[in-house]
Amino acid sequence: MSLLITGGTGFVGKALVKRLGDEPMRLANRADFSDWPKVLVGVSTVVHLAARVHVMQDNAADPLAAFRAVNVGCTLSLARQSAATGVKRFVFISSVKVNGESTLPGQPFTPDDAPAPLDAYAVSKMEAEQGLRTIASNTGMEVVIIRPPLVYGLGVKANFDAMLRGLASGIPLPLGAISNRRSLVGLDNLADLIVTCLTHPAAANQTFLVSDGEDVSTTELLRRVGKALGRPARLIPVPANWLKLVAAIVGKQDVAQRLCASLQVDIEKTRRLLGWRPPLTLDQGLKKAAERYVRETGV
Repeated sequence: MSLLITGGTGFVGKALVKRLGDEPMRLANRADFSDWPKVLVGVSTVVHLAARVHVMQDNAADPLAAFRAVNVGCTLSLARQSAATGVKRFVFISSVKVNGESTLPGQPFTPDDAPAPLDAYAVSKMEAEQGLRTIASNTGMEVVIIRPPLVYGLGVKANFDAMLRGLASGIPLPLGAISNRRSLVGLDNLADLIVTCLTHPAAANQTFLVSDGEDVSTTELLRRVGKALGRPARLIPVPANWLKLVAAIVGKQDVAQRLCASLQVDIEKTRRLLGWRPPLTLDQGLKKAAERYVRETGV
């Protein structure tokens, strides 16, 4: 198997390259790379990680157009050229945001739910998925779609990085009374599933959800991350409704949504079709991420 990984120097890409070890592979780090025919010669499998990622403060004049240009246009261009050069399998890393932004407790997303994207990034990922399925149908190239929830590990930005910094500093956080349920996936677990999907016969033309297999509340997650850091979380039990009210007043409803809402995924299909189990438990993944964070920052 000759493998092409786009985005191979990114957050997930680095973990995937490390996980693959000595497997023959090529890396392409520009999502809009235009010379695909030369790069694809002899390649049998593509893992497409490169993307315009979800950002909290998007300054693009037309965010949907900007996301579509890279996440739809470049993805489908690569897929068409992959099929034309004889690539057998195209593994696309999408997002659980295609399913939606939240779930009712105990009613997790499944891969077969009707898509319900709510922002430009999620719409672009959904449209890329749809285009890939059409290409697969028209060419015979196998397509595998993986939709991760929040991915944590060393090098992650945004929410998880802020959580690590906040807990390491010891500042009190008003998040001690949140009873939601969230699915997460550790970087090593996601990389392991991607590797499984490179060759598993049952993965062909399927969509999979992925997680560590254990859902936790925001409050419990903070406690476990604090334990992994060796810095017990200092949590103030402020009711979730109060947090949402304050967030609405200061225009940070999206932050309150991520902290207080539930988002669970059902990985039964992933387990059943692929025989896949997360190699690391949630606590093992958090401990590994925390140890790396401490080594890198010296906190």
